[in-house]
Amino acid sequence: MKIGLDVSGGDFAPKATLNGAIMALKELPQSDKIVLIGDKEIILSYLKEEKVNPSEFEIVDAPDVIEMDEQPTKALVNKPDSSISVGFRLLKHKEVQAFASAGSSGAMLVGSIYSVNTIQGVIRPSTPAYIPKENGGSTVLIDVGTNPDAKPDVMYQFGLLGSLFAEHVFHVKKPRVGLLNIGSEEKKGSLTTQSAFQLMKDSKDFHFVGNVEGRELFRDNVDVIVCDGFVGNIVLKQVEAMYRVLVKRGIRDTYLDRFNYETYGGTPILGINSTVLVGHGISNGNAVRRMILMAKEVHEAKLSQKIKHALEPYSLINI
Repeated sequence: MKIGLDVSGGDFAPKATLNGAIMALKELPQSDKIVLIGDKEIILSYLKEEKVNPSEFEIVDAPDVIEMDEQPTKALVNKPDSSISVGFRLLKHKEVQAFASAGSSGAMLVGSIYSVNTIQGVIRPSTPAYIPKENGGSTVLIDVGTNPDAKPDVMYQFGLLGSLFAEHVFHVKKPRVGLLNIGSEEKKGSLTTQSAFQLMKDSKDFHFVGNVEGRELFRDNVDVIVCDGFVGNIVLKQVEAMYRVLVKRGIRDTYLDRFNYETYGGTPILGINSTVLVGHGISNGNAVRRMILMAKEVHEAKLSQKIKHALEPYSLINI
């Protein structure tokens, strides 16, 4: 397979992205190829400096960059030669099988929707995050920012998308899906969470186990936690902040080390017709390396095809 990498994306690009690509190259089989998408002169100069043969990669020239503060839709239209725009063209025409970037997450989402399109039946694509469990493994937290004001039917689909992700990428048999709430009782929470609970409780699409409180975040009570993107983003950033405080105070152990964003590298956009990974803006070389490897894992799990198959009944209803 070919994995497209946005060399210009991220706070520490292009050095971090190219370092990550060089590291990932050592772990990928020879049958796989990393396609470096960015300013060709900069890429060649860096590879020469690092004494890496350019023939180890495919290089596609894309001299422009979409900055983090640019309006995503306008930027994609006005900058057709940007690394993200070019990456999505390659993905659309199947010249790469996966595309990864630590650049503008807004541009990555908009590009996904308008280039490879949303899977029929998916109301809104979403992005998950991974929360380490105390006894090993990870809980999928979905959504973490793509849909800040999701309605109950969208949150129901988060349960399905998160369950498929946990099953086929994390290899969890019959994932337990919980709804993040302020209490375990059925009638707890906002009108949105109460309505989502009613939709989920009789679901035949996934194994719903009820409400989950914040204190259960790190326990092994569920495998998928559903919430709207507003709540999910706050939870994720609070977890990241607490990890940084602990590290700063010199508190380290193997469990806490799993909270380091570098461990996962990137997260897929779920509900689109291809494999797209979005990395943290502050990604260093190791995080980019892991994002590339995760792109391979998600693609080889055939996740988008399995989501499409799971949503076929809904697609038929909508015709």
